[in-house]
Amino acid sequence: MAKKYLREKKSWIAFFVLLQLFTLLIAYLDTTVPLGSLVYMIFLSSLLFAGFLIWRYHVETGFYKQLESWDTAEGAEALPEAGSPFEAIVDKTVKDMAEAFTRESSERMTALELEKDDLLSWIHEVKTPLTTMQLMIGRVEDEKLKGALNYEWLRIHLLLDQQLHQKRLPFMSNDLYIESASLTFIIHGEIKSLQSWCMQKGIGFELSLDAQQVLTDAKWLGFMIRQLLTNAVKYSQESDIVIQSRCVGERTVLEIRDHGRGIPARDLPRIFERGFTSTLDHQNHASTGMGLYLVSKAAQPLHINIDVKSTPGEGTAFTLTFPAKNSFHHIQGV
Repeated sequence: MAKKYLREKKSWIAFFVLLQLFTLLIAYLDTTVPLGSLVYMIFLSSLLFAGFLIWRYHVETGFYKQLESWDTAEGAEALPEAGSPFEAIVDKTVKDMAEAFTRESSERMTALELEKDDLLSWIHEVKTPLTTMQLMIGRVEDEKLKGALNYEWLRIHLLLDQQLHQKRLPFMSNDLYIESASLTFIIHGEIKSLQSWCMQKGIGFELSLDAQQVLTDAKWLGFMIRQLLTNAVKYSQESDIVIQSRCVGERTVLEIRDHGRGIPARDLPRIFERGFTSTLDHQNHASTGMGLYLVSKAAQPLHINIDVKSTPGEGTAFTLTFPAKNSFHHIQGV
């Protein structure tokens, strides 16, 4: 702060130095002026000026030091009191900006809530004709046509489900309910929902769930597993998807491994980015690049670590490591 203050007052300091040099110049030109007394006077005035600068430094920088350390999260009420007219101008400007920002944020949040509610309402309304459509598809006698219709119905259902959770994600902390959830129940339910698609592609499942219970939000964990299984089925053909769970110390580890086309090494660092689609399938407009992004975002409030290993041409393995029970003590009441 001292360096900043000196830079701010450099014009004053330069003026004072020039004034002393001018005084010396006069003494040099006018021999009647005693040079020794003049130098002594300049020395004393320099000391007084230095003392004045130090005093003004403490007076003028107090407000700005507090402003620099101001935590914006505390709001405009935490701003320091202004001690001069210019500080009052700064104080008023910052408070006006903070109030405008707070007002705009509130308006945007309200608009976002309304948009979310409208979209969620629309998705729930669309699910009604989708359910009717599924019943109608069940009455189709042509098995080939029935399989094709089931696949397209499932695509629509999964896209709606993804959009539903995408809109809920910013408010996920308000929707969490941490409990002891059954991995077997959740995984079997997600496999059943993809059954027709898996049969069409000749894909089976190999389950080995040594660890049965995890402390998590069952609904959001189901969404994460659904996205991972959807990706595994989408990029596999006539092979088995292996799902295993085990305990490692106090943590539970769930692994979902497919034998599909795999992910190139250059893509691995980016697969959880919003909107990223594989460089192998970049021209596929059906890929949204949102599935794994949503999985990574949903994992954060649940304290789930995600690891991925992949070999092109051999398959991909996603590993979910659940937190120890005591990690949830601070949000158990949510």
